[in-house]
Amino acid sequence: MNGLFGFLASGGGRVTRIVAGIVLILAGLFAIGSAAGYIIALIGLIPLAAGIFDVCVFAPLAGLPFKGPALRSEVAQRSASK
Repeated sequence: MNGLFGFLASGGGRVTRIVAGIVLILAGLFAIGSAAGYIIALIGLIPLAAGIFDVCVFAPLAGLPFKGPALRSEVAQRSASK
Protein backbone atom coordinates (compact mmCIF):
# COMPACT_ATOMS: atom_id res chain seq x y z
CA MET A 1 0.00 0.00 0.00
CA ASN A 2 2.91 2.36 0.72
CA GLY A 3 4.08 1.93 -2.87
CA LEU A 4 0.79 3.19 -4.27
CA PHE A 5 0.60 6.19 -1.98
CA GLY A 6 4.31 6.83 -2.40
CA PHE A 7 3.72 7.06 -6.15
CA LEU A 8 0.59 9.22 -5.78
CA ALA A 9 2.49 11.66 -3.55
CA SER A 10 5.49 11.82 -5.91
CA GLY A 11 6.00 14.27 -8.72
CA GLY A 12 5.13 11.57 -11.24
CA GLY A 13 1.91 10.82 -9.38
CA ARG A 14 0.94 14.49 -9.41
CA VAL A 15 1.57 14.74 -13.14
CA THR A 16 -0.42 11.54 -13.71
CA ARG A 17 -3.40 12.93 -11.77
CA ILE A 18 -3.26 16.23 -13.65
CA VAL A 19 -3.08 14.49 -17.03
CA ALA A 20 -5.86 12.06 -16.08
CA GLY A 21 -8.05 14.97 -15.00
CA ILE A 22 -7.45 16.84 -18.25
CA VAL A 23 -8.15 13.70 -20.30
CA LEU A 24 -11.43 13.09 -18.43
CA ILE A 25 -12.50 16.70 -18.88
CA LEU A 26 -11.69 16.75 -22.59
CA ALA A 27 -13.22 13.34 -23.21
CA GLY A 28 -16.36 14.31 -21.35
CA LEU A 29 -16.79 17.62 -23.13
CA PHE A 30 -15.72 16.72 -26.67
CA ALA A 31 -15.85 12.95 -27.18
CA ILE A 32 -19.01 12.13 -25.26
CA GLY A 33 -20.77 15.49 -25.24
CA SER A 34 -24.06 14.40 -23.65
CA ALA A 35 -25.16 14.79 -20.05
CA ALA A 36 -22.99 11.79 -19.17
CA GLY A 37 -20.04 13.60 -20.75
CA TYR A 38 -20.58 16.63 -18.56
CA ILE A 39 -20.67 14.40 -15.49
CA ILE A 40 -17.39 12.77 -16.56
CA ALA A 41 -15.90 16.23 -17.11
CA LEU A 42 -16.95 17.26 -13.60
CA ILE A 43 -15.41 14.08 -12.18
CA GLY A 44 -12.21 14.98 -14.05
CA LEU A 45 -11.94 18.11 -11.94
CA ILE A 46 -11.17 15.97 -8.87
CA PRO A 47 -7.85 14.45 -10.03
CA LEU A 48 -6.92 17.71 -11.75
CA ALA A 49 -7.41 19.74 -8.56
CA ALA A 50 -5.75 17.04 -6.44
CA GLY A 51 -2.65 17.14 -8.63
CA ILE A 52 -2.51 20.92 -8.77
CA PHE A 53 -2.99 21.42 -5.03
CA ASP A 54 -0.76 18.44 -4.06
CA VAL A 55 -3.32 16.43 -2.12
CA CYS A 56 -4.29 12.77 -2.23
CA VAL A 57 -8.01 12.22 -1.75
CA PHE A 58 -7.64 8.48 -1.12
CA ALA A 59 -4.85 8.63 1.48
CA PRO A 60 -7.16 9.33 4.47
CA LEU A 61 -9.00 6.08 3.67
CA ALA A 62 -5.74 4.27 4.50
CA GLY A 63 -5.09 6.38 7.59
CA LEU A 64 -2.50 8.55 5.84
CA PRO A 65 -2.27 12.36 5.65
CA PHE A 66 -4.29 14.24 3.01
CA LYS A 67 -1.63 16.80 2.04
CA GLY A 68 1.25 15.83 -0.24
CA PRO A 69 4.24 16.88 1.89
CA ALA A 70 2.88 15.16 5.00
CA LEU A 71 1.99 12.07 2.96
CA ARG A 72 5.49 11.86 1.46
CA SER A 73 6.99 12.15 4.94
CA GLU A 74 4.69 9.47 6.39
CA VAL A 75 5.35 7.04 3.53
CA ALA A 76 9.11 7.60 3.86
CA GLN A 77 8.94 6.94 7.61
CA ARG A 78 6.92 3.77 7.10
CA SER A 79 9.31 2.54 4.44
CA ALA A 80 12.33 3.26 6.64
CA SER A 81 10.86 1.40 9.60
CA LYS A 82 10.46 -1.84 7.63
